[in-house]
Amino acid sequence: MAVPPGLPVVIVGGLHADARRAAVARLLADVPGSVVLHHDLATAAAGTVVRTIRDASGILDAGEAPLVNDCACCALREDLVPELERLRDTGGTRLAVVELWDSVEPKAMAEVVTAGGLTVTGVITAVDPALVLPYLGNGDDLADGGLAAAATDQRTVADTFARQLEYAPVLAVADSPEADDEDRELLAQLHPTARQVRIGQDLMPEAAEPSEPSGDGLTVPTPRRRALSPLAQAALAGFDVEAAAAAQHPACALLPAEADAHGVSTLVWSMRRPFHPERLYAALEDLTCAAARSRGRFWLADKPDTLFHWDAAGGALCVESTGPWLASLPDAAWDMVPPVRRAAAALDWHPEHGDRCQHLVFTSPGLDRDGLERLLESCLLTDAEYAAGPDAWQRLPHAFDTLLEV
Repeated sequence: MAVPPGLPVVIVGGLHADARRAAVARLLADVPGSVVLHHDLATAAAGTVVRTIRDASGILDAGEAPLVNDCACCALREDLVPELERLRDTGGTRLAVVELWDSVEPKAMAEVVTAGGLTVTGVITAVDPALVLPYLGNGDDLADGGLAAAATDQRTVADTFARQLEYAPVLAVADSPEADDEDRELLAQLHPTARQVRIGQDLMPEAAEPSEPSGDGLTVPTPRRRALSPLAQAALAGFDVEAAAAAQHPACALLPAEADAHGVSTLVWSMRRPFHPERLYAALEDLTCAAARSRGRFWLADKPDTLFHWDAAGGALCVESTGPWLASLPDAAWDMVPPVRRAAAALDWHPEHGDRCQHLVFTSPGLDRDGLERLLESCLLTDAEYAAGPDAWQRLPHAFDTLLEV
């Protein structure tokens, strides 16, 4: 597989630092002429972010970027593209590997690099399968572990890890002796569309070149060339920033499908009836703790025009409005909606409710599927409440207003 012209950029991230470093080292070893650009945000307390550039032999250059608005991640954003441009213009670099600091999320950095006119050819999250469940269950604030990217960073370990995992189309998987079948199954169910590549997977030889006749009439095969490793191939396979963003939007996200294997289950729960806001609010804690990871979109009876995003990990739930359901928009506004969202809505359009629906996905070892379904169904409008109609629904208690800071 040939390396594309220009300066290909691959982004490698993940909170599993040992796995991330192993993946980066593998890329350096497998792609001659590759360099790694890394910004260490751990030095932010001193007022700067330390930047290093290295190749397989060691550090080539080091420098500092001052904080921007007291934000280490903002300094990274400001410094990243100019450094990549310098590498491109200097020449000689075959692949630029951007190794993200622990809690930096790949989505933002991929969009920064692309907006800067450079080509992202791959986004990879490195994962140790044995650590997936412990990290998904860790509701600690990043700041408590020295992992915050800014003074105002309120993310948790669990929700940060979940986004890192689910955004990347490629997972670099460490060969972890502590991982068992349940760990590997949990990883597969959380991100079933990802291409998983073992970090230690060997290089494979390419097919031999056609044989050539020698001067004495004998046929001599040309020497075999060694192909790029599977990880390097994944780093150079190409990446679509817009498609990746659409795949995370709750209206058209590529959520996991039903699954049940090795003690791990994924429940996909879909309904065409709105939630009673007060009963759902009362059940939030039980629903949030029912699974290691849950996400999706939902519909509240008292707010029929608003699409809500459900995003839970580590025993914590984030609920936010993500704009209107398409069914609530006038026809003239549809042209302003991205085609991918219109297509997703059309696939499951209801003659009465349009794209309004409940679509929630719960993934966890030991999932109580029956109990979870009963709890979710108890939060829907009853037959009598449903029959009362939309005008009556909007007079129900607005239980989510405080949570949504309305």
